[in-house]
Amino acid sequence: MFVAVCRAGSLSSVARELGCTQSAVSQHVKRLERETGLALLERRPRGVVTTRAGRILEAAAAEGISGLDLAVRQLRDLLDGHSGHVRVATGATTVRHFMSDAVVAFRRRHPKVNLEFRTVSSGRGTFDALADGTLDLAWITLGPPVRGIEQRTVAELPWVLAVPAGDPLAARSRLDPADLADLPLIRLPPNSASAAHLDAACAESGVRFSYDASVADWDTALLLAELGAGRAVVPAVPGPPVPGAGPLRLIPLPGLRPLPVGWAVRRWDALSPPARAFADTVRIQPRDLGENR
Repeated sequence: MFVAVCRAGSLSSVARELGCTQSAVSQHVKRLERETGLALLERRPRGVVTTRAGRILEAAAAEGISGLDLAVRQLRDLLDGHSGHVRVATGATTVRHFMSDAVVAFRRRHPKVNLEFRTVSSGRGTFDALADGTLDLAWITLGPPVRGIEQRTVAELPWVLAVPAGDPLAARSRLDPADLADLPLIRLPPNSASAAHLDAACAESGVRFSYDASVADWDTALLLAELGAGRAVVPAVPGPPVPGAGPLRLIPLPGLRPLPVGWAVRRWDALSPPARAFADTVRIQPRDLGENR
């Protein structure tokens, strides 16, 4: 209960989630404070924050909970022969380009394991779901460290300009980001980590792109570019070519810092054997990130 309060920053929200009174939650915290002789939470008008002592106790308690989770999962695996669930946060674009071969290989090796893919609306929601055990793995655009979450890079995706074969730029073997400064482009999802990374990479190169359209995912940007409805700067991704009416050219933009993608987990050593096996099955080689299709 104390760990839940620390993560939520609110006594009332934890009480609602557990179906008890706020007073009951408060009494649990006060009992801990009496036992330790230290204030663990600082009460504020809009919730609570942990004190230094509270942060020490929360970290220790969270480690203990993770250890118990690992033990329970290992016992379950001993009981039913590595059956169970692997719950992965990702989207259709990711499964299609990064995991299609891994899914086939994993199902062949672990036929009793239920492989479940879920869509989470935000990065914060993904990390919360990992922290509370709702998810085992999350495929993300890697970013700054997140407390209580471990991140591991699987690939660094180079940026490319996607244009139809008949585009004046289609014959170029590579482009400098400055070459695109005056061209309207299709924008990646504005609130996505990949769009934020692209903006940061452009700022490092001293350029700023302009946009005249926005899409919800990389595949849509590629499809619009293939159909001649615009040009798109996207990460080079493995997997089958996107569907469309004609050939698509992907021109490298080596001046932009690549996009790191990979796994986020609560703790690698607390993953169930099937979850770890699936994560290890997803492998991306540089040769898979072809420049042209």
